[in-house]
Amino acid sequence: MSATSGTVALVQGTTALTCLTTADCAADPRVRDLVGYGSATVREGSPTAAPSNTTSAARATLTDTDDNATDFTTGTPTPVNTKGETSGGDAGGTPAKIHDIQGTTRLSPLAGKKVTGVTGIVTALRTFGSARGFWMTDPRPDADPRTSEGVLVFTGSTTPAVAVGDAVTVSGTVTEYYPDGRANSTYQSTTEITGPKWTVQSSGNPLPAATPITPATVPGALAPQPGGNIEGLPLEPAKYSLDFWESHEGEVVSVLDAGVVGPSTEYNEIYVTTKPRENRTDRGGTVYTGYDTPNTGILKIESLIPFAQRPFPQADTGDTLAGPTSGPVEYDSFGGYTLQATVLGEVKDGGIQREVTRRQSPSELAVATYNVENLSAVDDQEKFDQLAHGIVDSLASPDIVTLEEIQDNNGAEGEGDGVVAADQTLRRFTDAIVAAGGPRYEWRQIDPREGMDGGEPGGNIRVGLLFNPRRVSFVDRPGGDATTAVSVVRERGKPHLSVSPGRVDPGNAAWANSRKPLAGEFVFHGHTVFVIANHFNSKGGDQPTHGRYQPPARSSEVQRGQQAQVLRGFVDQLLAADPWADVIVAGDLNDYQFSPALRTLTAGGALTDQIDRLPADERYSYVYEGNSQVLDHILTSRALRWVDYDVVHINAEFAEQASDHDPQIIRYRPTR
Repeated sequence: MSATSGTVALVQGTTALTCLTTADCAADPRVRDLVGYGSATVREGSPTAAPSNTTSAARATLTDTDDNATDFTTGTPTPVNTKGETSGGDAGGTPAKIHDIQGTTRLSPLAGKKVTGVTGIVTALRTFGSARGFWMTDPRPDADPRTSEGVLVFTGSTTPAVAVGDAVTVSGTVTEYYPDGRANSTYQSTTEITGPKWTVQSSGNPLPAATPITPATVPGALAPQPGGNIEGLPLEPAKYSLDFWESHEGEVVSVLDAGVVGPSTEYNEIYVTTKPRENRTDRGGTVYTGYDTPNTGILKIESLIPFAQRPFPQADTGDTLAGPTSGPVEYDSFGGYTLQATVLGEVKDGGIQREVTRRQSPSELAVATYNVENLSAVDDQEKFDQLAHGIVDSLASPDIVTLEEIQDNNGAEGEGDGVVAADQTLRRFTDAIVAAGGPRYEWRQIDPREGMDGGEPGGNIRVGLLFNPRRVSFVDRPGGDATTAVSVVRERGKPHLSVSPGRVDPGNAAWANSRKPLAGEFVFHGHTVFVIANHFNSKGGDQPTHGRYQPPARSSEVQRGQQAQVLRGFVDQLLAADPWADVIVAGDLNDYQFSPALRTLTAGGALTDQIDRLPADERYSYVYEGNSQVLDHILTSRALRWVDYDVVHINAEFAEQASDHDPQIIRYRPTR
């Protein structure tokens, strides 16, 4: 055929066509499809580009748009036989083994180059989504522990026509894939063979043995700490955990009776530990204790088993994936190195229960904090009911509750629509609490300016205060709004708030695109109590702990540090007016008890972080990537003596959650 222009028709039948125009060919019922290329006049839509002696025109998409230029593309011919085999190994390129491709650092020495004659046994397939492909392993490894013998052959949205146990010979281009697609990514990359061609040499071959992961297998140190990019450093798999996993990238590993330390998520993932004694909580989790003490036993599990064949398991922290779980190792932006399971253990119930705290006595003031995770009036009633039962049943109806992540009345559905009020959201919540058997709470909050407080776009997130008017009185002082700063005033020698509720220095740059603290003045049994609800800026923008920059930069700490200074300044004003004022600082501070922000708040003993009073293995209110950690806090001034404090675990450890945070509560008897 001509290499410059022409038309090819797919017809039903063997009678020669006589149509000479696009319209006539379209009217011929025998013509099922056609493609015109080059300068062809008979075509669908616009013609596709002309091929040449070394290229072909092939479908670019399975959707027929009736426009040849859209539906077809020119490129290297990719013939496939009836077995699904391609033209295979010799398409030009450097002959290579898998360990040559993987190399001794995180980046392939052959990245960007074509390779040919790459042999291995197919160990696993991914047959769904847009990242399909197969993993293969060379059954004849070299002697270097740094070089992986496994690799992913990436086929995109096409299911590869291979089977586990096939011996294949592959050619293609070696590519370093970053999960966010950016050249300046902070994540690590996955070494892949892209644009592959392969031939199946034989089938039914025995699989290379999986690497067993035991409690002693993975090193305790995370990674070298050069203060920069570690990609070019030689791997030390016996010394660093990230190096260990990189040296097994693409290979099949197995874990036996793995303990679940992070519950199943909506993204069909579970976090387990390969080190069951590593910073273990009494509920089966793994506590995060410091920047320099990472939990290297944590491993994320996903599944390559089609969900129609086996639904992804629902597991809580403390459960066990009983039996073997095995599959190839792949890097992901969430959780880092991941076992893509082809064999998945059965969930064995670990027996943890949702906790219930005790009820406060008549003389005790109970103050709780609860992040209700983007609650808005458009949420399903089920979420309101679950949160309400948490308030009534699990927290025993506290007298005061600071709320974080209250959204406006139409939540994220109304970005830029001018709606900032949250009265419908709070009305539905307080109604649900009554329906759950709790008191009729009142609320106080201040509407933010639209789009100025961060959080989910359109949600106009804010903090708020609930209180039981039968137990505690709120001191209302008018004038508080989104931009007016609350100050400390003295009346009869005692401190009070200039506006109540009032926002703490809302115009300060520290609160840019972040929630502003809300201060409220309460009276309990004749005692004045100041409660400040908080939600500091998130950790968004921090480099991942498992990324290619070590140690990772925690850029978000800067703003939280500034926020802590502003908040501490306001607390200092209260305490300067009365060193024995009852001050409670509560909320989601988005930082750890050992962080600079918390050190600012607790410096000099002005405030006590109640989480520090718990045993180390109980210091958590949130589970992220398998780490049980602290983001929520209740801090108290020195006037609050003999505080009874409790983190009530009802969400973070469970696959079914009303929120991703656990609430906290204090009870104390005011003495002045």
